Amino acid sequence: MIEKVIVRARGHENVLGMHRTTLAITRDEKLSPRGDCIIAVAADRALADFPERFKRMARNSRARITLVLRAKGREVEIVGRGHESLSFADARDMVVRKSRFTCGRTLMINASHAARDLPRDFVALLQNPAQEVVAEIVVEL
Repeated sequence: MIEKVIVRARGHENVLGMHRTTLAITRDEKLSPRGDCIIAVAADRALADFPERFKRMARNSRARITLVLRAKGREVEIVGRGHESLSFADARDMVVRKSRFTCGRTLMINASHAARDLPRDFVALLQNPAQEVVAEIVVEL
């Protein structure tokens, strides 16, 4: 079984992509330099907006979750796992975690990448406020 969600966001001049354990996309329009895990802003949806079928499938430790980030013809693939305690409750953010920590903001755990693992030339694209960022998120069981 496969379920897919598309999230559209944009870059921001304060994207740093330096956090070592997380990566985030937010609905917020603004970003301070302290938000070093946030790689895109102004998202058109957050975890609370995901379809119930996606959420049910992702609440399984056997679920494989793939996030493909696309910007200006480039793409980066991040792979992680689902977990029974994922609530998908947050109405603002989605966070990819290399750790096993979960909260209402968590999209996936045990992820292959955090913000600082993104190629630096890809992060440079995300520093352009006019740059559209498309996140394709797929859960497989």
